Amino acid sequence: MESLQALFEFATEGIIISDKSGVIVRANPSSEKLFGYEKGELINQKIEILVPNKLSHSHEKHRDNYHHNPHPRSMGRGMDLFGKKKNGEELPIEISLSHYKSDEEQFVIAFIIDISERKIADEKIKRSNAELELKVEERTKILKETMYELEASKEELSMALEKEKELNDMKSRFVSMASHEFRTPLSTILSSASLIGKYKITEEEDKRHKHVDRIKSAVSNMTLILNDFLSAGKLEEGKITINLVSINIAEYINESITDLTNFLKKGQTVNYTHQGNKEFVSDKQFLKNIMINLVSNSSKFSPENKSIDINTIVTNSELKITVKDNGIGIPVDEQKNLFERFFRAKNALNIQGTGLGLSIVAKYIEVLKGTITFESELNKGTIFYITLPLQDEDNTTN
Repeated sequence: MESLQALFEFATEGIIISDKSGVIVRANPSSEKLFGYEKGELINQKIEILVPNKLSHSHEKHRDNYHHNPHPRSMGRGMDLFGKKKNGEELPIEISLSHYKSDEEQFVIAFIIDISERKIADEKIKRSNAELELKVEERTKILKETMYELEASKEELSMALEKEKELNDMKSRFVSMASHEFRTPLSTILSSASLIGKYKITEEEDKRHKHVDRIKSAVSNMTLILNDFLSAGKLEEGKITINLVSINIAEYINESITDLTNFLKKGQTVNYTHQGNKEFVSDKQFLKNIMINLVSNSSKFSPENKSIDINTIVTNSELKITVKDNGIGIPVDEQKNLFERFFRAKNALNIQGTGLGLSIVAKYIEVLKGTITFESELNKGTIFYITLPLQDEDNTTN
């Protein structure tokens, strides 16, 4: 008995013994310290004095149920269980229950441990895991989106054999073209990145800037290629949604032109004018994709130090956009194929590109129920004319 008494008194776990009515008959020093009570202060108190106020009533029911079917069990593992200190402060705990009989009277023994430090450690691990998951999610976001689109595409393609054949052909050409189109900018990035490290003195600052500009240009080209492929995939699968909003056309086109600065060749400039109303209802993303493709094409197929002229006119019923360049032009006998997917004119074969841009532009304009026409002359340039009807802002469709 002396050894059992020592075990009770010196145990690091809190030990509380209560009778059938929930009255505390014994409490060891560790339990008193745990809940902030003086020696003997818990004796003859109801066990609910250690339960948070909001749970004390339900705890009485649980206690009665346990007395009807007493058995050893653990409480708190895998769940949030709290005790209440004398000062009202709550603390996370784990409890193991057991029972015994003495003189035909039933008693319950509760072994209680404070898991505050474990909770803190668990929270740190959760935060670390959350941060890690966020980093992984951010770095794989583009890959996930692409994989999702490809999977969705496969499911839809199985519904139509002819469409499946056409899309498989597109994928084959995508792989072939992507491997070819990415090789040049990737080689540029690799070589320039290697050379930058060799220019270490101040007098070589111009050389460093030159290679940084080459890297920026290569990345911009790769961005255009990826945007073309992703846009083509969405349009082919019909997975596009029109989001109609009121747009301040002059401001929005100016913003888009600023975003296109990295795509321009040395000395190229973009001149923009606007006429008519300020606001026009359309899809901002569609409009941005149209402008990016047209202006980047104008830059790509024009020499350095040439200008690109853009004009917009907004009336009460439509938006007219004109994009004019002073580039290589399009051969007359090939102009009929200009908006076909993967089409490259014979005088543009040595210029980097996917052949998807204008087909994407035409499809976006078709979805917006607009029109696109052009005029072109070899070595004098090309003018594109786009007309988009005013949309009903409440009529957003797939």
